[in-house]
Amino acid sequence: MARFEYLEPHTLRQAISMMERYGQDARLVAGSTDFLIRWRQGMWQPKVVINLQHIRSLTKVSFSRENGLRLGATATIQDIENNRYVRRHYPALSTGATSFAGIQIRNLATIGGNICNASPAGDTLPALLALGAECRVVGSDGERIVPLGQLFTGPGQTSLEMGEILTEIRLPAPEPHTGSIYIKHSPRGAMDIATVGVASVITLRDGGGFCDDVKIALGCVAPTPILATKAEDVLRGKNLTPALIDETGRQAEASVTPIDDVRGSAAYRKSIVGALTKRTLERAIEMAQGYEMSYQLQRNLAVQAAF
Repeated sequence: MARFEYLEPHTLRQAISMMERYGQDARLVAGSTDFLIRWRQGMWQPKVVINLQHIRSLTKVSFSRENGLRLGATATIQDIENNRYVRRHYPALSTGATSFAGIQIRNLATIGGNICNASPAGDTLPALLALGAECRVVGSDGERIVPLGQLFTGPGQTSLEMGEILTEIRLPAPEPHTGSIYIKHSPRGAMDIATVGVASVITLRDGGGFCDDVKIALGCVAPTPILATKAEDVLRGKNLTPALIDETGRQAEASVTPIDDVRGSAAYRKSIVGALTKRTLERAIEMAQGYEMSYQLQRNLAVQAAF
């Protein structure tokens, strides 16, 4: 294994300066849960590793009705899972964090790392996408705000430019009578990479049966996490019925073209998409109508078999 120089900036300015100096020879890390594996396998061989964990401004998690949720890029998955504002207002993100590997990994892995790895199977990504997340990206030329869906350009690829650092993820405050949940299907629960992951977010008019808005995000069925926009159109602006929810699941299933791999065939994945779309919508509707789902029940729902 090739050796590398290890650096620990304590300010964002220092980190940007280091990235400017070392360019393509440098790699940013925080929890290092993916880096150590790929470095040992010889897949990543940087000359310089820059650890962002000591930049305190990147660890903060805050919520307000005016600004919504603000997640520092190096906040750990466990920080997010345990945060009371996330549990209460963004249950899809909470269940996404719960389904993320084992507790040892969740204590190290960061939300920014999960985003920048840009895996189609990233457990927090469907929830963030469905919840309307935006990313604050900072570089030597200033900062820009990028909608999460525009950050991903392919498996393991993002639109981040050389020297840019993801510093914060922003989610708008949810509208009243909104419910959300993420459910992951995998052979061994949280310890396995998802075969399919689905997040649904729905807002009901006055908490009744009329759908004002809905977002359905799918993971593991395309090169990047995607929104099932045609399936959303089945529900949006309509009175909810079981038949309409069934049709939404069928439309989500029909809209994807997944691949065969070791975790499941394309046909199997498509069928899971339909089942989990219906299941996440049913649970999200219950929450939007005022059902207070306990945290333990959210955890139990987060990872399950589709059938």
